[in-house]
Amino acid sequence: VQLQASGGGLVQAGGSLRLSCAYSGSIFSINDMGWYRQAPGKQRELVATITGGGRTNYFGSVKGRFTISRDNAKNTVYLQMNNLKPEDTAVYYCNAPDLITRGAYWGQGTQVTVSS
Repeated sequence: VQLQASGGGLVQAGGSLRLSCAYSGSIFSINDMGWYRQAPGKQRELVATITGGGRTNYFGSVKGRFTISRDNAKNTVYLQMNNLKPEDTAVYYCNAPDLITRGAYWGQGTQVTVSS
């Protein structure tokens, strides 16, 4: 399975960005997907998850501001980020647990920088 993340960039506080994660390969082995982020000097943290059926969960300070969604026809998961804050600055990674091996696949990361 390959995950390709895109959509990061530089935005002012209060602005919006939409991240995309296109997945390909042996996608029969994945179902749930998620977004993580890692800020400089901090541990990687879970931001949002979505099941194959579209059930979502959000973690921490992103609740009410971020929306995770997926288009199974396009094999793509999205993270819509609104009302961005400087503390959202991080490298964002998409993630997909492997149902068979119990391992996980990671995208290459996309940088999000929010200026104050």
